[in-house]
Amino acid sequence: MAVGQTVTVYGAYGHTGRFVVAHLRERGFVPVLAGRDAGRLEALAAEHPGLEGRPAAVDDPASLDDALAGAAAVVNCAGPFATTAAPVIEAALRARIPYVDVAAEIEANDDTFTRYADRARRAGAVVVPAMAFYGGLGDLLATAAAGDWTAADEAHIAYGLSGWEPTRGTRLAGRVSAERRGGRRVRFTDGRLQYHDDELSTVVWPFPEPVGSRPVVSGFTMADVVTLPSHLAVPEVRTYMTTEAAAGVASPDTPAPAPVDRHGRSAQTFVVDVVVRRGRAERRAVARGQDIYAVTAPLAVEAVDRVLAGRTRTAGVASAGALFDAPDFLDALAPHIVWERPPATGS
Repeated sequence: MAVGQTVTVYGAYGHTGRFVVAHLRERGFVPVLAGRDAGRLEALAAEHPGLEGRPAAVDDPASLDDALAGAAAVVNCAGPFATTAAPVIEAALRARIPYVDVAAEIEANDDTFTRYADRARRAGAVVVPAMAFYGGLGDLLATAAAGDWTAADEAHIAYGLSGWEPTRGTRLAGRVSAERRGGRRVRFTDGRLQYHDDELSTVVWPFPEPVGSRPVVSGFTMADVVTLPSHLAVPEVRTYMTTEAAAGVASPDTPAPAPVDRHGRSAQTFVVDVVVRRGRAERRAVARGQDIYAVTAPLAVEAVDRVLAGRTRTAGVASAGALFDAPDFLDALAPHIVWERPPATGS
């Protein structure tokens, strides 16, 4: 990494955007603060003397070009990504710089692969969707667990959250996704996204100690159903959420996350348990950490650092598992995330 490289953060004043700005500064980058609300940008710039704020609207390409001018990369933290991803990707392609976002919206991530795969590949550009807790971390863990497998029968990603206090952005993205689905649910089965009206079931997932076996909502589908199958031939990807976390994000009365330490993190803890199966063989990876929004920042910033340093495996639109050396990337996230690969079973 070249100290002093400029990175535009679109949606810099949002909950996750603030973590990304802070982590970029810790890593020696110079963030440019960008977003739609000039007043909130001005207030954020006052908290970070020396940083520049550049108001930009997604329906104003010239303002987006100004926001990205001189930047080495852009990180899009502004949801709903169904609205912001395409305009900011277009601006990144015009500026010929890498694009990274933290989208957890399944359809928005699928749109990015569908719309930009060919264009980005032809241009030699790097576009990284879902470089976040949902979509990015699970993909890295599953890729690390799979190891030399290029195909598997199924992948299971279980989210053991102690609870979930959603941000305003999470609630807004959820409403947009629900509208796009017409109230239906989504799953990845038989090698494709499928929409359905089936009721979700509760099962018990054997998380590693000290969490232990916990009830989870089966079919609580997250962005991993887009990122992982983009590079691993797996026809079934299933995700699970602890019941208390699922109830928290669903309830309109759940408060927003509150900081409990000097880093601004909430008290929320998590364990992500990933199982990849092929035939009778099973491989697994587990990660632990604190605050799903805060931990998105080191994920996104590590991605930026590696892309700018040329430590990538491909170009075009690519998920974390396809673009990076997954075990090495996960190692680099310490102490924000601690991960391990329990012994494999089967042949």
